[in-house]
Amino acid sequence: MLNLSPNRVNKIIEQEKLYSLRAIKVPKAGKVLARILAVIGALFLIILFVPWQQNIRGTGKVTAFNPGNRPQTVETAIAGRIQKWHVQEGEYVDKGDTIITLSEIREKFFDPELLKRLAEQIDAKEKSISAKIQKAQALARQISALRAALENKVDQTKAKLEAERVRFLNMENQFQRNKKLFEAGNIPLTKYQDIEYKYQNAQAEYLNVQIELDRVQAEYLDKISKAESDRSNTEAEIFETQAELAKLRNEYANMEIRNRQYQIVAPQDGVVVKAMKAGLGETIKEGEAVCTIMPMTATDIAAEMYIRAMDVPLVSKGRKVRIIFDGWPALQFSGWPSVSVGTFGGTVRVIDYVNSKPGEFRILVVPDSTDTAWPKQLRLGSGIKGWVMLDDVPVWYEIWRQLNGFPPSLYQEPLDEVLQKKQVPDNSLKDEGK
Repeated sequence: MLNLSPNRVNKIIEQEKLYSLRAIKVPKAGKVLARILAVIGALFLIILFVPWQQNIRGTGKVTAFNPGNRPQTVETAIAGRIQKWHVQEGEYVDKGDTIITLSEIREKFFDPELLKRLAEQIDAKEKSISAKIQKAQALARQISALRAALENKVDQTKAKLEAERVRFLNMENQFQRNKKLFEAGNIPLTKYQDIEYKYQNAQAEYLNVQIELDRVQAEYLDKISKAESDRSNTEAEIFETQAELAKLRNEYANMEIRNRQYQIVAPQDGVVVKAMKAGLGETIKEGEAVCTIMPMTATDIAAEMYIRAMDVPLVSKGRKVRIIFDGWPALQFSGWPSVSVGTFGGTVRVIDYVNSKPGEFRILVVPDSTDTAWPKQLRLGSGIKGWVMLDDVPVWYEIWRQLNGFPPSLYQEPLDEVLQKKQVPDNSLKDEGK
């Protein structure tokens, strides 16, 4: 309608009564929808350029930062049969409290007086060693006495040999003189034969003393050798007995320790949360777990998160983390942590250098001292969801990254503390060169 005529049709005819006029009119709902879509489009365009904080998502559970404060299984060091349970599930135990009493199942250790028997064997071996030591000492004294007797006997025999040698030389000199006199006819034959007989006797005595010296030396050396052999055998027996004694002492010490292993005790303060074995009379093997103890260490809480392998290079120690705990209502805007509600702050403390699961790496997050304290009611093993906060980027870039499946990007490579320490240059050599 061009409205050229001064006569207005809409003033003569009511528009609402004609369907054709109503059909060409723009509905009010359409105008409202158009305005809403225009506002939404404008807001969307504005939001595309709003800063968005990139993050790396991960899931995990609550744990203790110190491995000694995590739930641990109590194992038996020896095989045995459960004789008595001293605790119940959910009961608090102190370090050293008895959890289970075992009874013996190996026939080698059935004797209740086994320690006493071993002590008697050890005492007998000690006395045997003492007696053999005395025997070795007696043989040593005998050897010393034989050496002294040999020296005295040899000295006596040598003195006698020297006397016989002098006597022999005198008789030889006398024999030579009388031989010349006999040949000259100055002495009778009987006197010459008598002197010759004495000379031969002196020579024989001299040779006998020489033989006696060799015999004495051989006799005493034989006695000394026999005594030394007996002493060596005795010392060998001492060493063998000492080895047997050491073995018995080792067995005795093992039995003392084994007797203490019949009482399975709590390794630290905590609560018995699960019994692996039930009832009485059940047989358990060496190293088999009997129960689990949860240490009471609420001050050592940490979050164990698992993130994708492609995101690990972008995480560094000290990065801020936002965490949601199972059981605590929260509203999390991962890109705008400032408007999140019910989340708790943390800091990356440990990054594993090997994957814990296929395609996933583990990180440990500790509470952020500058943020809200973590709930005291947290229990180890509770589930968590976390976001490792990175750098700020525009929203449009984050949407583009998500659509293409790219990992978050950083403007600077994260520094690794361990590698940093290894790569620190040694300035001492430069100083020396100057």
